[in-house]
Amino acid sequence: MMDTPSRHSTELPSWQRLETHAEQLQGQPISSLFKEDPDRFDHFSARFEGILLDYSKNRLTKETRTLLVQLAEEAQLPAWRERMFRGEKINHTEERAVLHTALRAPETPALMVEQEDVMPAIHQVLEQMARFVDSVHQEEWLGCTGVPITDIVNIGIGGSDLGPRMVVDALRPWQKRGIRSHFVSNLDGRALETTLESLDATRTLFIVASKTFTTLETMTNAHSARNWFLQAIKKQGKGESSIRNHFVAVSSNPEACQSFGIAVENVFTFWDWVGGRLSLWSAIGLSIALAIGMDRFRELMAGAHAMDNHFRSAPLEENLPVLLALIGVWNHNFQGAESHAVIPYDASLELFPAYLQQLDMESNGKQVDREGEPIEYLTSPLLWGESGSNGQHSFFQFLHQSSIRVPIDFIGTLEPGHQLPDHHERLTANMLAQAEALMKGKSFQEALAEISAQPDETQTRLARYKTFPGNLPSNMLLLERLDPHTLGSLIALYEHKIFIQGVIWNLNSFDQMGVELGKALAKRIQQELEQGALDKQSPAHDSSTQSLINYFLQHKNRSQSQKN
Repeated sequence: MMDTPSRHSTELPSWQRLETHAEQLQGQPISSLFKEDPDRFDHFSARFEGILLDYSKNRLTKETRTLLVQLAEEAQLPAWRERMFRGEKINHTEERAVLHTALRAPETPALMVEQEDVMPAIHQVLEQMARFVDSVHQEEWLGCTGVPITDIVNIGIGGSDLGPRMVVDALRPWQKRGIRSHFVSNLDGRALETTLESLDATRTLFIVASKTFTTLETMTNAHSARNWFLQAIKKQGKGESSIRNHFVAVSSNPEACQSFGIAVENVFTFWDWVGGRLSLWSAIGLSIALAIGMDRFRELMAGAHAMDNHFRSAPLEENLPVLLALIGVWNHNFQGAESHAVIPYDASLELFPAYLQQLDMESNGKQVDREGEPIEYLTSPLLWGESGSNGQHSFFQFLHQSSIRVPIDFIGTLEPGHQLPDHHERLTANMLAQAEALMKGKSFQEALAEISAQPDETQTRLARYKTFPGNLPSNMLLLERLDPHTLGSLIALYEHKIFIQGVIWNLNSFDQMGVELGKALAKRIQQELEQGALDKQSPAHDSSTQSLINYFLQHKNRSQSQKN
């Protein structure tokens, strides 16, 4: 089915009404909205299973919400949602379906993609993962010297690293005893070298995660790990045949995996309709399953599937992903906020902002719409964040008193993931206080009253320093607890939020053309650095790049001369 041309988002009637509505609300303090409506929390919050979303601390009214829901309807969100779940090729630039939701769905009913039911293949891979994970945990899968595996090293980058790394870190309390998890993505050799320093090669299992098995960063690290492994086991009288005991692959290129030395039965496949940043639900999640067990991995998927069902069936005005997305559009496109912060007050979610950076900005950081036409409105915000307590002592000064407005998602839990007394109450108090303070601020008169004991000539000057403009919008996401099921729901909540915003902005959220340009240029420069000379047959670099290449090569030559 071909995409039908649509109007620019700004031409939708509700978009234009929202612009007028935003002008009417301009300058109104958020705190005044609470005075006008004592039950504002009840009117501007929503729940699903163990997740509460409070969005009352945004400058919006019931009319705002009504207009935003109309915007979603005029942008044909319900139709796009069904197209995605049905497996239509909504990634039109690459002619692919977008079916990360199918990866976490039950095996029935059937889901047809190009006249083939994809569900049996999905569950076949899940069963392959389950057998393998069980064999490692039951110490039936042994290293080349007959000892059990104790360390898992996932080698990948982007979606093959960020998602699994975040989940394993978040679910560390569920880590299987006797198993340590490591992740290597950076092309800087120090990252791999530091990881390998603490490992026993005979007890280490490497997962090479690359769809094509050609990704520069991943394969460079994989070959270096392979060389390290072969050198280490040479002392044990072992050779290349031992690779089959210590290397497995997640890839759609089994031939390249076999050339590397990985047995075909140790290749876990996935499909071209699995986008990298949405792939942790596929065999890319093998490192997660090895860390926490297959049963817990299935709980993670069940939580995501539950959010899928909620997104697909709940009314738009009560739908958590829809509400979160529309509030983001409101703050971004109609309130002028160009960045967005995600601040979890739970140390287990420390890596969640970094994961969302790729998920959001690689999806919607686009400047042309689905018809290839230039966009004149803001799309993906600059997304950033840090864990709450640390953030308070670094960038919260900026949030409170900078002239730049930054909407925030606070994420907290009702139940702590530890047994230490007092910590959780104090942590939660800080989170709630920061959200309230950012909204209320402090007026000059309030600041002046606080320092009235100071000498008269200093009061006015000090009061200006102690004034906070307030009116900073925020959402509060409270989880009953952080467990595999709830984490799965939380991840899916943000996945759908980003998809919804892409629909509103008329984007293809599922390609990433901007990733490719730098890769192509890097290959040429890599050859020049390795060969020690500029490629005279190719077009000249700009003078800066050419000079920097020469500078690097001069230093390389000097170093080699000194060694010789």
